[in-house]
Amino acid sequence: MENLVSTQWLADNLGSPDLVVLDASAHLPDAGRDAAAEFAAAHIPGARYLGLGTFFDPDSPVPAALPTPKQFAQKMGALGVPQGARVVVYDDSYVKTAARAWFILRQNGVQVAILDGGLGKWKAEGRALESGETPVAAVPFSAGPGTGTVRFKADMVANLTSKAEQVVDARGARRFTGEEGDFRPNVADGHIPGSKNVVFDQVMNADGTYKSPDEIRAAFAAQGVDLGQPVVTTCGGGVTAAVLLFALELAGKYDVALYDGSWSEWGTDPDLPKETGPAR
Repeated sequence: MENLVSTQWLADNLGSPDLVVLDASAHLPDAGRDAAAEFAAAHIPGARYLGLGTFFDPDSPVPAALPTPKQFAQKMGALGVPQGARVVVYDDSYVKTAARAWFILRQNGVQVAILDGGLGKWKAEGRALESGETPVAAVPFSAGPGTGTVRFKADMVANLTSKAEQVVDARGARRFTGEEGDFRPNVADGHIPGSKNVVFDQVMNADGTYKSPDEIRAAFAAQGVDLGQPVVTTCGGGVTAAVLLFALELAGKYDVALYDGSWSEWGTDPDLPKETGPAR
């Protein structure tokens, strides 16, 4: 299974005994949407609701941190995901939250793919939907070794001096420059000094599918990112940063990392430097 699958591929493979489909939709607080209610109203047949908005480590000082392996295993077991299953994740979210789920599952050793175009494309093509909850039986599950590099605040502080990695911010341009304040309280304006700004939707087509590898590389190059050098992605809370990471992998770039705390951590620390205005 490739890491990006089409709606036709999923339609052809729905019902396969080793395939699990997870709805990874989650929404920004100001979106006024209820992901769980929307799932109950209409979802891809057989899909299970991941509850991505609550899938984090509440004991970590990092805001909405990646879940621990134990927390991950508990969630997968409760969802009835068999050990060794192939998993397809999708969303119906403006911020393309399936990429965050992809990163979490892959980090814990699960073979996972994103549905290209998500639920929006599935619906637009008139494909089958169902409502209600999908009945599942809990199963034993163990997280395994996976892939995916994470950076922490200390790494990002050190990078201010070493400049070993290019920092690429996925937030909208006005939030990056500081012209538009953050929707969360007590979060500073601006961005990590020296960052570049590739807005996450610049790697997406209008229908919510991912652009081609050449188009993705061009989107980064247009914002001054040298894809011959390592990249760490950031955003508001580690969600759209994962969109950029996924796109970079589609483009064949693997020396990448995710700053999980992102601006929700950096922007609330008064001791850390902030920069406003366009990327330099």
